[in-house]
Amino acid sequence: MKSIRDFGVLPGNEPELNSTNLQEAIDWAALRGAALYVDPDEEPYRLTGGIVVKMNASLIGAHGPVGRGTKHPTKAQPVGSVIAVEDENKPLLTVEHATQVRGIQFWYPDQTLSDPAKIVAYPPTIQASQTAGAQGVTLSCLTFYGAYVAIDFNCSAAAICEQLLVEHCHGYPLSGEFVRIDHCYDIPRILHCHVNPANMRLFVGGFSKIVIDAVVARGTFAYAIDHTDNAQVMDVFAFGTGGGIKLGAASYGQLTNFDFDCVSIGIHKLGDQAFNRNWQIAQGSITANAGPRLEDVHPVVIEGQGHTAMTNVDAFSGDNGALTNFRESQDFMLVRGDKRLTVSVVGSRIRNYAADEPITVENPKALVRLVACVDKHERLLEKTIGKP
Repeated sequence: MKSIRDFGVLPGNEPELNSTNLQEAIDWAALRGAALYVDPDEEPYRLTGGIVVKMNASLIGAHGPVGRGTKHPTKAQPVGSVIAVEDENKPLLTVEHATQVRGIQFWYPDQTLSDPAKIVAYPPTIQASQTAGAQGVTLSCLTFYGAYVAIDFNCSAAAICEQLLVEHCHGYPLSGEFVRIDHCYDIPRILHCHVNPANMRLFVGGFSKIVIDAVVARGTFAYAIDHTDNAQVMDVFAFGTGGGIKLGAASYGQLTNFDFDCVSIGIHKLGDQAFNRNWQIAQGSITANAGPRLEDVHPVVIEGQGHTAMTNVDAFSGDNGALTNFRESQDFMLVRGDKRLTVSVVGSRIRNYAADEPITVENPKALVRLVACVDKHERLLEKTIGKP
């Protein structure tokens, strides 16, 4: 491992110079399969975007995820292995194959905390190469302060991403999109990630209520996956986004040990065929209570084709002063569309919904079966909707 300071990347430099020097350092590391160390400092490394983390290179800092931020002793800013992003036009880092970014805090010092009209729609902090794809990428122990989109792996069929590992990453994206993945056919993994608007609390405070409301109103999802094989999503949290996770029409996999809090929709599951558009969902909690209209608030929305198997999911609601909310959802699950799909729900507690029944089925070809569930009246719920 070699320090980025050895290549002239320094806290006191202008952002353009630091970016030029960091690219030279990455070019050096890529030839050797080397790692570059982002030395901790009381001042951040200021960078512009357009940096390419070329194949074989790693960029490593000193941190695990710091969920409430680090704190300078006299200034409202983080300390340590901190990159301050000063570019509104280009993604900060574009990653290629066999790369690693770990242990770094990404800070957008000009991002608003209080005024929705002043939200800066920065390009993604980390993006997969749009020309070559990105196969074998590790993104670990990263913290994002004020990012608009944190991790963008929306690729194309011509330039796919593969074997992506995103773990122990924290932030609150003002687009509502923290990790988005498309065209990743070899098992993407999103593990132990945390989306929370209080993630800068220790050094500058949190986002205002009206900013959080604006993020929710976008209707986007903290996590989104499409065109994937057997995706693995485990121990993920999101607060104050339009949705928790969107399981795209061309995806299947497992979602376990999750918490989607103060969202409009917790899980939106789609499917474009019947063969392998199946998701197994277990051990989770959903608080769906926010958004512009109560009728659009659902812990779970299912449409398209395929099967959804849901076990031990707790859906409830209540008031939270951090954002505007209804203290309830419209129902527990909305099933819509016009093609055959199946759903099984087992051992789930379902409460704090406005409708008379917890399941709204607008698809005449759907089959929904609930076993050993509990409704808002604390009654055991055993029910089949639709024709076997």
